[in-house]
Amino acid sequence: MKMLEIKTALQIAKPKAEIYHAIIDPEYMKHYFIAESSGMMEEGKSISWKFPEFDEHVPVTVLKLTPNELVSFEWEGMKDENLHVEISLTEVSQNSTLVKITEGKMQADDKGIKWYGQNTEGWANFLACLKAYLEFGINLRKGGFDFMKKN
Repeated sequence: MKMLEIKTALQIAKPKAEIYHAIIDPEYMKHYFIAESSGMMEEGKSISWKFPEFDEHVPVTVLKLTPNELVSFEWEGMKDENLHVEISLTEVSQNSTLVKITEGKMQADDKGIKWYGQNTEGWANFLACLKAYLEFGINLRKGGFDFMKKN
């Protein structure tokens, strides 16, 4: 059976070091991605993230960090499925970086197709929110997903 893997990318007008720090530091992430974190991303460390729209905390195991180059972690990207995520940073110019994200893999069945759609949308949103925050100081996520909150 064919395997699905999410691949998405966006160029951000900031140097790699600034983007890397904004990804591993929850004090930055709170402005574009999560509501809270149990700590800074550190290689070999397990942390949890809470998103503004949900009550649950998502466990995240940091696998590898290469400063200003790579963030690699595992999380429950789909219910009962631990998935590997890699965020790579490639310098385009001194003040511009290509941010690439891959996540997966899952089988191309109903569950996999649902995950593929939801998480592709999620990672594209992550990149847009990261870009808006770093380049313009805007939190695009704030209120954007309130419709998903449990009543």
